[in-house]
Amino acid sequence: MPFDLTRFDLAAQLRCGRGLRSAILGALSMESAAQRVCRFLFDELREPDGERACALVRCYKTHPLAELPRDLQALARSALTEERPRPDTKCLTLLASSGEEPEWNSRQRSRNHRVIPLESERMIERAPMIAQLIQQFGLELSHVVRPTEEIVRDLAGKRYGVFHVEEALGSPHIPAQAEFVVKHRVRSVVGFGGSLPSGDLFAVIFFSHVHVDGDTAERFRSIALDLKGHFFSIDGRRTFETVLPEIGDTNAPSATRIDS
Repeated sequence: MPFDLTRFDLAAQLRCGRGLRSAILGALSMESAAQRVCRFLFDELREPDGERACALVRCYKTHPLAELPRDLQALARSALTEERPRPDTKCLTLLASSGEEPEWNSRQRSRNHRVIPLESERMIERAPMIAQLIQQFGLELSHVVRPTEEIVRDLAGKRYGVFHVEEALGSPHIPAQAEFVVKHRVRSVVGFGGSLPSGDLFAVIFFSHVHVDGDTAERFRSIALDLKGHFFSIDGRRTFETVLPEIGDTNAPSATRIDS
């Protein structure tokens, strides 16, 4: 059921929501559900000539450091400044990815975005796309770094949002301009997501070859609510589909590149 992203009207929004619900059906982990979401959007969002509209689609979730698989813990710890980081330090974790390059189709093959620790507000501010996404979702950076029980209760009931960069070229919020935006013809960026019962956040982000205006981006707010309902049922039960053995990769993850 392909959708012309340049003419993404209400009917397309409703059909897309139904398609995503069908794609997720039966997923037993957050990772599995997220991968189905990314693949669906990568395959079904199209340009007017029928070509795929997106260069890359990714899904992220914040996750406590101590609950990450060992390989991701090692990556996160190598980027932290504290000698003894808090076990509950939130880490923005890549759950799923689909894209035009072979290495963009596996979270394990990402070199720079598998896990990004959100140790402090200052650290988030050094990653402009992440900071802008959080703020456009209507959140304070402190809500992500140190979520209190009151904030978690408030977010769980009502928060879902949209992140939109209408013109990616030259945007201070989208890094890697030459090697990613220009090279892969990224015109607009849209992210949508929300909060989970655990207080963690999820976000699906797609990097589009075609122009996406504000009205179209807003339609993904309703899709975010649909996904939130499905992720609600999985959150806290099983996040990762597979846990890989320690891989010994201790290179610090970078928050300034999107090349893989």
